[in-house]
Amino acid sequence: MITHLLVAFAVALPGAPLAEDVQIANILGHLRAFQAIADAHGGNRAAGTPGYDASADYVAARLREAGYDVEQQFFQFDHYRELFPARLVADGKDVGKITTLSFSASGDVTGRPQPAGTGCLNADFTDFPAGGVAVVDRGGCTFAAKAANATAAGAGALVVVNQGGTFAGSTGAPQRIPVVGVDATTGMEVADARQLRVATSTDTTRQITSNVIAQTKGGASDDVVMVGAHLDSVRQGPGINDNGSGSAAVLEVALKMAAYQPDRAIRFAWWGAEELGLLGSTYYVSSLSPEEREKVKMYLNFDMIASPNHTFGIYDGDDSDGVGEGPGPEGSAEIEQEFVRFFAERGLPYKGTDFSGRSDYGPFVGVGIPAGGLFTGAETEKTEREAKLFGGQAGAPMDTCYHQACDTTQNIDAHALEVSADAMATVITELAWRR
Repeated sequence: MITHLLVAFAVALPGAPLAEDVQIANILGHLRAFQAIADAHGGNRAAGTPGYDASADYVAARLREAGYDVEQQFFQFDHYRELFPARLVADGKDVGKITTLSFSASGDVTGRPQPAGTGCLNADFTDFPAGGVAVVDRGGCTFAAKAANATAAGAGALVVVNQGGTFAGSTGAPQRIPVVGVDATTGMEVADARQLRVATSTDTTRQITSNVIAQTKGGASDDVVMVGAHLDSVRQGPGINDNGSGSAAVLEVALKMAAYQPDRAIRFAWWGAEELGLLGSTYYVSSLSPEEREKVKMYLNFDMIASPNHTFGIYDGDDSDGVGEGPGPEGSAEIEQEFVRFFAERGLPYKGTDFSGRSDYGPFVGVGIPAGGLFTGAETEKTEREAKLFGGQAGAPMDTCYHQACDTTQNIDAHALEVSADAMATVITELAWRR
């Protein structure tokens, strides 16, 4: 039970009881609802599916019951599927390992392989034979740029050669030619071939999904604290830790916040299509006018906050760890310190986690909005040092069911979820009544 929160702020902050109101039992109830939705809709809650739509309807209905005005912000996206594995045939013989880059066209092309450098410049394709198979080195520019240049030159297909092993990648948008990737060894076989066949079987469809957004009726609307979590799962499973956990906790905080009158408006968001490339949060941020963007003073993100082999990761706003992508925008360090204070005052372990760009803080950071939040771990293996600090199993992923069918309600660590929700409610309270 979350019953020990914010004792020090009980008098100073009118919203101090918010954290006491947020109960783990209610959050688990939302998770069971998400699981039931997935069970009834093919085992997942992925963007563009009935499972996601039912999840969005569930969140919106609970918010309306609490008195919120709810916006469902609809947007379109391209959904890509590989129907069958790609084939690469050199001089009549299947060769090497091959990956289809996301948004590759479906096709079966046979032509002479033609080296084209990195494929990043139009000059790389000078005198390129129409219908040939362009073979380019990885690096130097995006896969999308390579594909665009190859298509403009009249190539029938594109093969991207890695300097190392096989790799996955995306061209970012639907292509007109097959685009595949190979490892370095296969790349040498391709270069020596007289004739090359590239066969891909893919499908890309235009679909619609939505973000769910609600804001407190009280509080300064030009001084907004925004709180978000992605609502969609991958198609492989129900996504209860990733990210039912963040969505359920944010929902419960929002429901309890409805009874309070904060100094600052709190805007809650449940993002669609995060698993397809942060599409919902990117769409939202891009839809804000400069004036509306200026009103969003900070963004707090909660993505995977109940990992079974967890750590407690606080986004490293000041880059004090010196790892990865550097600090967040000015103000991010102060958000980090609010979370640090929560864990330190309760004697709980914590660590920094990098703004790697893998979750929905990315678009906010990209336009200079301060960001922070919590993350308890995904596929990365726990180190010996982390096991000593947080418990759990060293050498094992923090979530062995990451992006799998087993990410069910059985994949939730209730302690991690309770502490994370506790921290969320406490920090939101501190920020909501501070101007």
